[in-house]
Amino acid sequence: MLQVLLFIWILHLMEFCNGQDHHANILRYKRGSALGRLCQPGCVACSALNGCLSCKPRLFFHLVADGVRQRGVCLSSCPRGHYGVRSPHVSTCTRCREDCTSCFNKNFCTRCHPGHFLFRGRCRGSCPEGTAPNTALRECTECPSGCELCEQRDTCARCRPHLYLLQGQCHSTCPQDSEADVQLMQCSRPAGENHTCPQGSEADVQLMQCSPTVHCVVGEWGHWGPCLRKGGSTHHPAYRRGEETRARGVLQPPGAHGDSCPRVSEWRKCVVKKRPSRHFTV
Repeated sequence: MLQVLLFIWILHLMEFCNGQDHHANILRYKRGSALGRLCQPGCVACSALNGCLSCKPRLFFHLVADGVRQRGVCLSSCPRGHYGVRSPHVSTCTRCREDCTSCFNKNFCTRCHPGHFLFRGRCRGSCPEGTAPNTALRECTECPSGCELCEQRDTCARCRPHLYLLQGQCHSTCPQDSEADVQLMQCSRPAGENHTCPQGSEADVQLMQCSPTVHCVVGEWGHWGPCLRKGGSTHHPAYRRGEETRARGVLQPPGAHGDSCPRVSEWRKCVVKKRPSRHFTV
C-alpha cells in the first residue's frame, strides 16, 4: 500500500516538473466541464502522460502496461490475478501470489496455475495425505472415509491404521465373502470369485461390462452479474449493499461412481449504486 501511495506521489511530482504550467498537464475532473471530459471515466485527476492519478470513491486505482510506461486506470473491480485493497486514502489492486491465477486476498487463493492444486486457500505442487488431486478443477478433494492416501476421490490406496483395504474402500472388518490379511491389512477374495470391475472403471449392468469411471468436469467461471438488492431491483436512493452472482456450466456430468460436481454458482456482496436521474424536456 505504501509503495502505491509513493508511486502516485511520484506521478504528481513528475507532472509538476515536466511542464511549466502544472495546471495545463493535470486535468482536474469537474462534472460537465470541457477538461473533465478528457479524463477517463472514474478519474478525479489525470494527465496525458500517466493517465489517471486519483480515482473517485469506491473505485480501485490500477496500473496497466502501456509500452515501456505504466498508466493509471480506475476500475470498479480488480482484474484477474489481482485483489482489491481499500483504505481511506486510496483503494488499489494488488497482484496475487505468484502461484495463484486468482485470489480473494494475499493469503487466500481461489484458482491455481496448471500443475498446482488448491487446498485451503493455498496452491500446492502435490496434495496432502487424506486428499486426492483433481486435475480438472486443480483442487485437492477429500479421500473416502478412513482413507489415508487415495488416487481418486472414491478410490483409496492406503487405509488408516486398523482398517482393511478392499477394492479402493476401507473397512473395519472384511466382508463375509473375503478374508483378512493382517500383514497387508487388506481383504482378499478367493480366486475366481472377484466379479467387480478394476480400479478406474465401473460396472454397466445393462451391457454387463466395465466402463471407465466418468468424473464431473465443469467450465470456467463466467462474469459477475449486476449488483442487485434483495428483491431483484437496482433502484434505490443511495449506495446500499447488494449481491452479485456468477456461474459456471457442467461440461461432463459424473457417472454413478465418478467425482460429484463442485458448486456451479457463487455470490458475493457488492454496492448498489444510485442510477442518475433523467430529466426530459418538452
